[in-house]
Amino acid sequence: MSDETVSHPATPPRFASRKRKAFDWRYTPGLGQYTALILVFLYAPLLILVIYAFNSSSMITVWQGFSFRWFLRIAQNADIRDAALNSLVIAVVATIASTLIAMTGALALERGRYFLGRNTVVMMINMPLVVPEIIVAISTLVFFSAIGMKNGLVNLMIAHTVFCIPFAILPIQTRLRDMGRSLEEAGRDLYADEWQLFRHITLPLLMPAIAAGAIMAFVVSLDDFLISMMVSSAGSTTLPVYVYGMMRLGVTPEVNAISTILLLVSLIFVGAALFLGRRNRRLA
Repeated sequence: MSDETVSHPATPPRFASRKRKAFDWRYTPGLGQYTALILVFLYAPLLILVIYAFNSSSMITVWQGFSFRWFLRIAQNADIRDAALNSLVIAVVATIASTLIAMTGALALERGRYFLGRNTVVMMINMPLVVPEIIVAISTLVFFSAIGMKNGLVNLMIAHTVFCIPFAILPIQTRLRDMGRSLEEAGRDLYADEWQLFRHITLPLLMPAIAAGAIMAFVVSLDDFLISMMVSSAGSTTLPVYVYGMMRLGVTPEVNAISTILLLVSLIFVGAALFLGRRNRRLA
């Protein structure tokens, strides 16, 4: 037997270089296909609704040609115009009020001194996000009935304002956390008072987040149905509640046209909010 050391075959390079990789959803087989099917299942009905809103036929499932007939019909309907005006007025008032409250609340939570019960306040502000909306609607109705407040439009403005606050405060609070306090401290070093700090430093940096929060609040208020249905009274019917009343008699092409307009408005405002959110992150 030879004294030479017996050499073992070298480990194949493909086994030597193989490393254990962390699990990554992006490389899960079939995930993209399943995701596409889910998206089609969710959004195909909306696409069909939009297509049949431009159908000239009175039958919602029979296509007879492209037409703006039903959009002209709802523009000539006085009840629909009144409901749309109510929705617009309520949404504008709720957006302004909830955004102002959200801005002051975010500043108090992120720039104010720590106080006992801060976590409880944060939980109460975010409660409309986690509590089912039907519970919020019923409790709001009971509250207004208990205090004898029966002004339909004012009740809706107050209810929508409270419901929209958490949607408006989240981007503002996130922006305050991301931008830190260094610029504000630099302003204090230059002998700026609190109003000057807010006007020249904090507010300009917060404007994209404030705009994003206001847009989200406007969309939430404009599209709200449950709270509006519970709290509204005669003369304060909003557009979603009016559409629901129309659907109780059957779905008509007019419903498709109104839903298409609401969907388009929501997409425009949500897209603007996403754009402002990305701009906010780039500025951070």
